[in-house]
Amino acid sequence: MKSVSGRGCAHGLAVGVLLAASVVDVLFAGSDGTSVLPTAGPVWPTLAVVLVGLAAVLWPAGRRPEQLTPQVRTAVPALASALLTAASLLAGEEVVPGPGEIMILLSLLFIAVRHCPPRSALVCGALDAGALLILPLRGDVTQSGDELVALEMIGLVLVGLVVGFAAYLRSMDYRRTVAVSETRRSERLAIAADLHDFVAHHVTGILVQTQVARMMVATTPQDLDPVLVGIERAATEALASMRRTVGVLRDTGPDAAGHRPVGDLAGITELIEGFATPGQRVLLHRDPAVPHDLPHEIQAAAFRVVQEALTNIRRHAADATHIEVRLLDGTGRLEVSVADDGRGGTQLPAAAHGGGFGLVGLKERVTALGGELDAGPWDGGGWEVRAVFPARQP
Repeated sequence: MKSVSGRGCAHGLAVGVLLAASVVDVLFAGSDGTSVLPTAGPVWPTLAVVLVGLAAVLWPAGRRPEQLTPQVRTAVPALASALLTAASLLAGEEVVPGPGEIMILLSLLFIAVRHCPPRSALVCGALDAGALLILPLRGDVTQSGDELVALEMIGLVLVGLVVGFAAYLRSMDYRRTVAVSETRRSERLAIAADLHDFVAHHVTGILVQTQVARMMVATTPQDLDPVLVGIERAATEALASMRRTVGVLRDTGPDAAGHRPVGDLAGITELIEGFATPGQRVLLHRDPAVPHDLPHEIQAAAFRVVQEALTNIRRHAADATHIEVRLLDGTGRLEVSVADDGRGGTQLPAAAHGGGFGLVGLKERVTALGGELDAGPWDGGGWEVRAVFPARQP
């Protein structure tokens, strides 16, 4: 919450500075009584360019029309600024650029490099950079060549800094997108392997019970009904497993078995017993109402939730002394939660902290089963990971 509030304050401050600089531009444009366009007042050319630029930079994303793409936002104000420069040169009038227009063009250059599609980023970025670099030509026509070169060098430095920073952030966005995509793909491969295992388990049971039924036909046909009921149940569970997971599988691979997670509710006890370090206390609270015959994929997902949460505690909150794992029955739902009182202390090196994508893949798995996954601060002062699964599918 503090970081969100801090970002909001920083954004508000940046907007205030940009608006104040734009007001300076408008006041400065009308101070000498000159005008590029004879039919307009001395303020209107600069005011029009500034307003177009402010609309492109500050228009809220949630209310922005679809037509106002990043390409339009970054190209149109740059063209307007360049046209004003050309008009001032043709008319021989002095229209000194102010800090507001410079900040607007730098902001649009940042948007172009970071958010425009690759090809458009080059074109729109070049327009914004060009409009910025020709601004000195709009100023005092009596300035010397050395002064003009100095202004251009300053402009090139500003352009280089903005382009470099925006390109760095764009590369970070791309890396995160690739990492999230790979995490989801790996998790889906694991789900595919689980699907294979669960269905194979049920189909094997059907095969065995069918063989038993064939033998009973000749000996005790009156006892066939329980066997047939078992076959029906196994077939229903196999179909349910397929229905819950096959809809989210978009990719498979020959190495899927290597990603297969294992575990069930019974394995959580063993997982907890081997986790605690000296000074730590791990408690398992299992509601007696939690069924023992939950679908295999739900048990495996619950195991993975506990496993990932404990792994994150070891990575990011090794100072935790009290850890609670809860398995609760919530009226037809299985609730799994792992909470700790850690404050973020850890002795692990930075390379062992992980990439932060474990919960992304875990959420993919939980959502595939019709459940929900949340993580956030715990009332006890630490962190809590909580997942809710439907214990039974209709």
